[in-house]
Amino acid sequence: MAIAGRPNVGKSTLLNRVLGAKLAIVTPKPQTTRSRVLGIRTTPEWQTVWIDAPGLRGRLPEKTLMNERMEQTARQTIADADVVVLVVDAANGTGESDREAGRRVTASGRPWVIAANKIDLLPRERMIPLLAELGTRHPDVDVVPISAATGENVDELESIVARRLPAGPALYPEDDLTDQSGRTIVQEFVREKVFELTAEEIPYRTAVLVESFVEKPERNLNVVHATIFVERDSQKKILIGEGGSRIREIGQRARLDLEAFFGVRFHLQLFVKVRRDWARDPRVLDEIGI
Repeated sequence: MAIAGRPNVGKSTLLNRVLGAKLAIVTPKPQTTRSRVLGIRTTPEWQTVWIDAPGLRGRLPEKTLMNERMEQTARQTIADADVVVLVVDAANGTGESDREAGRRVTASGRPWVIAANKIDLLPRERMIPLLAELGTRHPDVDVVPISAATGENVDELESIVARRLPAGPALYPEDDLTDQSGRTIVQEFVREKVFELTAEEIPYRTAVLVESFVEKPERNLNVVHATIFVERDSQKKILIGEGGSRIREIGQRARLDLEAFFGVRFHLQLFVKVRRDWARDPRVLDEIGI
């Protein structure tokens, strides 16, 4: 299943809720998800594969190779899916961006459902008109009100989606959660902390590349060296912080999440380098998986 929708509607939160684990990074800022994130959900009844992709945009916020690749990833994820879950933000209402996302999903020819998310933030008296509006606009599409944050109705959404999937053998071992490499997961968790601890343009001007990932099972330890790329010296100064305070906090927060995810200790060393115009450099984008 492809999880589609405009930015900031809760797609990554929904993926994490379905999986029962934090796999996709989540921040309140746009462009948090830059590449596809595949999650595997196995139950006694079925195995489903959910793919979170970058948000669909009517117009790119900036013409860079990175943004073009993100848009292509979002489109290709929908095209390759057996079922598409279009997520809309019920709390803030639907607008032209949601309608454009709906048009793209419809044009794909794939079966789809609508997840009206964030109902925990929506007064009940506003929910009925919203669901009626979506039902009128898409009369042949199931509309499921959910809260990815609290889990309300997510099991119902999952059941509806599973019934629409073609039958077939399981694609992954039952204990697999994702096809992502350890390096990719580290890059994403570090980037999430950059988003959390910096403001304005800094998060969007950064990329993370794991230079080395060494497993030491005899010590229950992973040793990782990662580089955070920025575009200007001034951004590097902000990211490092006074006396290295900010980069240390980024590393400490990322380490705690990584240890919880992998179940082993992490020694995480972060470096910051200026790489001008990295978002337009295909070699950098290839290295970081965009």
